[in-house]
Amino acid sequence: MRQEKANGKENNGNAGVVRNYKDSIFRMIFREKQASLNLYNALNQTDYHDLDALEINTLENAIYLGRRNDVSFIIYGDLNLYEHQSTVNPNMPLRSLLYLSSIYSKMVAGQNLHGSRQVKIPRPHFVSFYNGLKEQPEIQRLKLSDAYERASGLRSENDCTLELDVLMININKGNNRKLMEKCRELNEYTIYVERVRRYALTMELRDAVERAVQECIDEGILADFLRKNRAEVVDMSLFEYTVDEHLKWVAKENREDGIAIGKADGIVLGKAIGKAEGKAESILEILNELGEVSPELSQEIMTEKRIEVLSCWLKLAVKAESIASFEENMQNTI
Repeated sequence: MRQEKANGKENNGNAGVVRNYKDSIFRMIFREKQASLNLYNALNQTDYHDLDALEINTLENAIYLGRRNDVSFIIYGDLNLYEHQSTVNPNMPLRSLLYLSSIYSKMVAGQNLHGSRQVKIPRPHFVSFYNGLKEQPEIQRLKLSDAYERASGLRSENDCTLELDVLMININKGNNRKLMEKCRELNEYTIYVERVRRYALTMELRDAVERAVQECIDEGILADFLRKNRAEVVDMSLFEYTVDEHLKWVAKENREDGIAIGKADGIVLGKAIGKAEGKAESILEILNELGEVSPELSQEIMTEKRIEVLSCWLKLAVKAESIASFEENMQNTI
């Protein structure tokens, strides 16, 4: 297995393939000024129209804890940092703090921070857009202080001089309808993701993705974006939906709705997949803290079905000092 390149892409014949298609498509959509402004207006109940007032300042080459920030921009003195998440990540406030520090460092470079004149910086606002599989509230706040070790000695638990909170918004179908109505791009992005998931239950993956893309174009859903970026969007979607992902959705439908290839088979499949997948996802979550996980490594972990092997890999991941050391040790367990 070769390590993923620093820009998150592999030249393996599928141009533009990256690890998380939903994150990347989200980033592609909202790196456009008009889309970012529309989302800002929807979130803040404003009605700004001047695109020149919005300055995109996403740090394209910055990666923290294995991920790039999706969208960052300044408008009228406010710094807005928007992230998409397909899993609930309690480390979002800490990651946001690290990213914010990098942005501020870039902004004040060359200015005298030791002088008597105060250096002004824009006010930060952090928003995470969630559309993962686990049920979550429509809106919740993730706080940096939740990561602090519990107070001991003289200081109370409430004695905190640094706080940062991230507004986490559930954008899965049926959630936050008013927000969706106000931002066409966000609503249509959600429709596309939902269609890929739904069609992948009963069709070959490529057919499901192509059907979702074509239907969205025909119905005017992200139409211009999909026409312009069709090949890249299809590649991203195909890479995310491995065979395991497809089976997981089939098993989920069998358990929840009783739609079965056979009810008994569905229950057994769901339990087996759930147990293996839970361990695989835990391994990847730990490794993501160490850096960028290559597509090959991610796929090898997610397609492994032997519980004893996954359990061993999980222990190795906890002890690993780097992804390279984990890969070296995991080969000895196969």
